Amino acid sequence: MLSTRSLQRSQLLHEQTYEMLRTAILSGELAAGSRLIEIQLAEKLQVSRTPIREALRLLQRDHLVTVDAQGAMRVALLSIDDAIQLYDCRIALEQLSVSAACRMATSEQLDRIEATLKQAERAITNPSHSLTPYQLLHLDYQFHRLLAESSSNTWLVQILDQVFDKMSLLRLRTIEHNPNVLDIRGEHRRILEAVRKRDALAAIQAIQYHLISSKDRVVEEIRSLEQHLSDASEVI
Repeated sequence: MLSTRSLQRSQLLHEQTYEMLRTAILSGELAAGSRLIEIQLAEKLQVSRTPIREALRLLQRDHLVTVDAQGAMRVALLSIDDAIQLYDCRIALEQLSVSAACRMATSEQLDRIEATLKQAERAITNPSHSLTPYQLLHLDYQFHRLLAESSSNTWLVQILDQVFDKMSLLRLRTIEHNPNVLDIRGEHRRILEAVRKRDALAAIQAIQYHLISSKDRVVEEIRSLEQHLSDASEVI
Protein backbone atom coordinates (compact mmCIF):
# COMPACT_ATOMS: atom_id res chain seq x y z
CA MET A 1 0.00 0.00 0.00
CA LEU A 2 2.79 2.44 0.87
CA SER A 3 4.54 1.92 -2.45
CA THR A 4 1.25 2.31 -4.31
CA ARG A 5 0.57 5.64 -2.60
CA SER A 6 4.04 6.89 -3.50
CA LEU A 7 3.57 5.86 -7.10
CA GLN A 8 0.21 7.62 -7.35
CA ARG A 9 1.56 10.78 -5.74
CA SER A 10 4.58 10.76 -8.07
CA GLN A 11 2.31 10.26 -11.08
CA LEU A 12 0.10 13.16 -10.01
CA LEU A 13 3.11 15.41 -9.44
CA HIS A 14 4.57 14.97 -12.89
CA GLU A 15 1.14 15.48 -14.45
CA GLN A 16 0.68 18.70 -12.49
CA THR A 17 4.17 19.81 -13.51
CA TYR A 18 3.38 19.04 -17.13
CA GLU A 19 0.18 21.11 -16.99
CA MET A 20 1.96 24.06 -15.36
CA LEU A 21 4.75 24.07 -17.94
CA ARG A 22 2.31 23.58 -20.80
CA THR A 23 0.23 26.54 -19.62
CA ALA A 24 3.38 28.68 -19.25
CA ILE A 25 4.38 27.85 -22.84
CA LEU A 26 0.94 28.42 -24.38
CA SER A 27 0.45 31.69 -22.49
CA GLY A 28 3.83 33.02 -23.59
CA GLU A 29 5.29 33.10 -20.07
CA LEU A 30 7.94 30.75 -21.45
CA ALA A 31 8.68 32.35 -24.80
CA ALA A 32 9.23 30.47 -28.03
CA GLY A 33 12.90 29.61 -28.40
CA SER A 34 13.73 30.12 -24.72
CA ARG A 35 15.97 27.55 -23.05
CA LEU A 36 14.49 25.20 -20.46
CA ILE A 37 16.94 24.29 -17.69
CA GLU A 38 15.76 21.50 -15.39
CA ILE A 39 17.30 22.80 -12.18
CA GLN A 40 15.89 26.31 -12.70
CA LEU A 41 12.41 24.97 -13.46
CA ALA A 42 12.58 22.67 -10.44
CA GLU A 43 13.48 25.59 -8.18
CA LYS A 44 10.74 27.78 -9.61
CA LEU A 45 8.04 25.13 -9.28
CA GLN A 46 9.46 23.78 -6.01
CA VAL A 47 9.63 20.18 -7.17
CA SER A 48 12.48 17.74 -7.75
CA ARG A 49 14.08 17.34 -11.17
CA THR A 50 12.35 13.98 -11.73
CA PRO A 51 8.84 15.36 -12.46
CA ILE A 52 10.42 18.20 -14.46
CA ARG A 53 12.26 15.68 -16.62
CA GLU A 54 9.11 13.62 -17.19
CA ALA A 55 7.04 16.73 -17.94
CA LEU A 56 9.59 17.90 -20.51
CA ARG A 57 9.49 14.45 -22.13
CA LEU A 58 5.70 14.78 -22.50
CA LEU A 59 6.04 18.29 -23.90
CA GLN A 60 8.52 16.94 -26.47
CA ARG A 61 5.90 14.37 -27.43
CA ASP A 62 3.46 17.25 -27.93
CA HIS A 63 6.05 19.10 -30.08
CA LEU A 64 5.93 22.07 -27.70
CA VAL A 65 9.55 21.48 -26.61
CA THR A 66 12.51 20.63 -28.84
CA VAL A 67 16.20 19.79 -28.40
CA ASP A 68 18.65 22.06 -30.21
CA ALA A 69 21.90 21.09 -31.92
CA GLN A 70 23.81 21.48 -28.65
CA GLY A 71 21.41 19.17 -26.80
CA ALA A 72 19.66 21.97 -24.87
CA MET A 73 15.89 21.85 -24.41
CA ARG A 74 13.96 24.85 -25.70
CA VAL A 75 10.39 25.95 -26.19
CA ALA A 76 9.57 25.11 -29.82
CA LEU A 77 10.23 27.94 -32.27
CA LEU A 78 8.10 27.24 -35.32
CA SER A 79 9.24 28.17 -38.81
CA ILE A 80 7.45 29.61 -41.83
CA ASP A 81 7.06 26.07 -43.20
CA ASP A 82 5.50 25.00 -39.88
CA ALA A 83 3.07 27.93 -40.07
CA ILE A 84 2.02 27.09 -43.63
CA GLN A 85 1.50 23.41 -42.83
CA LEU A 86 -0.46 24.11 -39.65
CA TYR A 87 -2.72 26.58 -41.44
CA ASP A 88 -3.28 24.11 -44.28
CA CYS A 89 -4.41 21.56 -41.68
CA ARG A 90 -6.77 24.09 -40.14
CA ILE A 91 -8.22 25.07 -43.50
CA ALA A 92 -9.07 21.44 -44.25
CA LEU A 93 -10.39 20.64 -40.76
CA GLU A 94 -12.37 23.82 -40.18
CA GLN A 95 -14.21 23.52 -43.48
CA LEU A 96 -15.60 20.31 -42.03
CA SER A 97 -16.22 22.10 -38.74
CA VAL A 98 -18.40 24.90 -40.14
CA SER A 99 -20.16 22.64 -42.63
CA ALA A 100 -21.25 20.31 -39.82
CA ALA A 101 -22.07 23.27 -37.56
CA CYS A 102 -24.56 24.49 -40.16
CA ARG A 103 -26.46 21.22 -39.68
CA MET A 104 -25.88 20.48 -36.01
CA ALA A 105 -25.42 23.73 -34.04
CA THR A 106 -28.10 24.52 -31.48
CA SER A 107 -29.40 28.02 -30.75
CA GLU A 108 -27.64 27.93 -27.38
CA GLN A 109 -24.31 27.04 -29.00
CA LEU A 110 -24.67 29.83 -31.55
CA ASP A 111 -25.46 32.29 -28.76
CA ARG A 112 -22.25 31.28 -26.94
CA ILE A 113 -20.25 31.86 -30.12
CA GLU A 114 -21.96 35.24 -30.52
CA ALA A 115 -21.07 36.21 -26.94
CA THR A 116 -17.39 35.39 -27.55
CA LEU A 117 -17.38 37.41 -30.76
CA LYS A 118 -18.99 40.43 -29.08
CA GLN A 119 -16.43 40.31 -26.27
CA ALA A 120 -13.62 40.44 -28.84
CA GLU A 121 -15.32 43.28 -30.71
CA ARG A 122 -15.71 45.33 -27.51
CA ALA A 123 -12.07 44.74 -26.59
CA ILE A 124 -10.82 46.00 -29.93
CA THR A 125 -13.16 48.99 -30.33
CA ASN A 126 -13.38 50.21 -26.70
CA PRO A 127 -10.11 51.08 -24.88
CA SER A 128 -11.80 50.56 -21.49
CA HIS A 129 -12.29 46.89 -22.40
CA SER A 130 -8.76 46.36 -23.75
CA LEU A 131 -7.25 42.90 -23.37
CA THR A 132 -3.73 41.49 -23.45
CA PRO A 133 -2.51 39.75 -26.62
CA TYR A 134 -2.92 36.41 -24.83
CA GLN A 135 -6.52 37.23 -23.88
CA LEU A 136 -7.33 38.24 -27.46
CA LEU A 137 -5.80 35.02 -28.75
CA HIS A 138 -7.85 33.06 -26.22
CA LEU A 139 -11.05 34.66 -27.54
CA ASP A 140 -9.99 33.77 -31.07
CA TYR A 141 -9.38 30.18 -29.93
CA GLN A 142 -12.75 30.06 -28.15
CA PHE A 143 -14.57 31.19 -31.30
CA HIS A 144 -13.05 28.43 -33.40
CA ARG A 145 -13.32 25.76 -30.72
CA LEU A 146 -16.99 26.53 -30.03
CA LEU A 147 -17.65 26.20 -33.76
CA ALA A 148 -15.94 22.82 -33.73
CA GLU A 149 -17.92 21.72 -30.67
CA SER A 150 -21.16 22.69 -32.41
CA SER A 151 -20.30 20.26 -35.22
CA SER A 152 -20.99 17.38 -32.77
CA ASN A 153 -17.82 15.66 -34.02
CA THR A 154 -15.78 14.91 -30.90
CA TRP A 155 -12.81 13.52 -32.87
CA LEU A 156 -12.63 16.71 -34.90
CA VAL A 157 -12.49 18.77 -31.70
CA GLN A 158 -9.66 16.63 -30.30
CA ILE A 159 -7.60 16.88 -33.48
CA LEU A 160 -8.14 20.64 -33.71
CA ASP A 161 -7.06 21.06 -30.09
CA GLN A 162 -3.68 19.58 -31.00
CA VAL A 163 -3.35 21.99 -33.92
CA PHE A 164 -4.49 24.96 -31.81
CA ASP A 165 -1.72 24.29 -29.26
CA LYS A 166 0.96 24.58 -31.94
CA MET A 167 -0.79 27.62 -33.41
CA SER A 168 -0.55 29.37 -30.03
CA LEU A 169 3.25 29.35 -30.32
CA LEU A 170 3.00 31.07 -33.69
CA ARG A 171 0.27 33.54 -32.83
CA LEU A 172 1.78 34.74 -29.54
CA ARG A 173 5.10 35.39 -31.23
CA THR A 174 3.54 37.40 -34.06
CA ILE A 175 0.87 39.33 -32.13
CA GLU A 176 3.43 40.63 -29.63
CA HIS A 177 5.44 41.99 -32.53
CA ASN A 178 2.39 43.39 -34.36
CA PRO A 179 -1.01 43.43 -32.55
CA ASN A 180 -2.80 44.23 -35.84
CA VAL A 181 -2.02 40.73 -37.11
CA LEU A 182 -5.11 39.62 -35.16
CA ASP A 183 -7.62 41.72 -37.12
CA ILE A 184 -10.38 39.14 -37.20
CA ARG A 185 -13.63 40.88 -36.19
CA GLY A 186 -15.26 41.14 -39.62
CA GLU A 187 -14.02 37.72 -40.73
CA HIS A 188 -15.45 36.00 -37.65
CA ARG A 189 -18.74 37.86 -38.04
CA ARG A 190 -19.18 36.62 -41.63
CA ILE A 191 -18.49 33.03 -40.57
CA LEU A 192 -21.05 33.15 -37.77
CA GLU A 193 -23.71 34.78 -39.93
CA ALA A 194 -23.34 32.03 -42.53
CA VAL A 195 -23.64 29.31 -39.87
CA ARG A 196 -26.73 31.00 -38.38
CA LYS A 197 -28.33 30.95 -41.84
CA ARG A 198 -27.38 27.24 -42.17
CA ASP A 199 -25.61 28.16 -45.41
CA ALA A 200 -22.81 25.59 -45.59
CA LEU A 201 -21.33 26.89 -48.84
CA ALA A 202 -21.10 30.46 -47.54
CA ALA A 203 -19.66 29.23 -44.22
CA ILE A 204 -16.97 27.19 -46.00
CA GLN A 205 -16.06 30.14 -48.21
CA ALA A 206 -15.93 32.46 -45.18
CA ILE A 207 -13.68 30.13 -43.14
CA GLN A 208 -11.41 29.60 -46.15
CA TYR A 209 -11.02 33.34 -46.66
CA HIS A 210 -10.43 33.94 -42.95
CA LEU A 211 -7.78 31.26 -42.50
CA ILE A 212 -5.97 31.99 -45.77
CA SER A 213 -5.86 35.70 -44.84
CA SER A 214 -4.65 34.82 -41.34
CA LYS A 215 -1.98 32.52 -42.79
CA ASP A 216 -0.72 35.31 -45.04
CA ARG A 217 -0.55 37.76 -42.13
CA VAL A 218 1.24 35.35 -39.81
CA VAL A 219 3.73 34.17 -42.45
CA GLU A 220 4.57 37.77 -43.30
CA GLU A 221 5.15 38.59 -39.63
CA ILE A 222 7.42 35.56 -39.14
CA ARG A 223 9.36 36.51 -42.26
CA SER A 224 9.73 40.06 -40.92
CA LEU A 225 10.88 38.78 -37.51
CA GLU A 226 13.43 36.43 -39.06
CA GLN A 227 14.76 39.21 -41.28
CA HIS A 228 15.06 41.50 -38.26
CA LEU A 229 17.02 38.85 -36.34
CA SER A 230 19.25 38.24 -39.36
CA ASP A 231 19.98 41.96 -39.73
CA ALA A 232 20.72 42.28 -36.00
CA SER A 233 23.16 39.37 -36.08
CA GLU A 234 25.01 40.93 -39.02
CA VAL A 235 25.41 44.20 -37.10
CA ILE A 236 26.83 42.34 -34.10
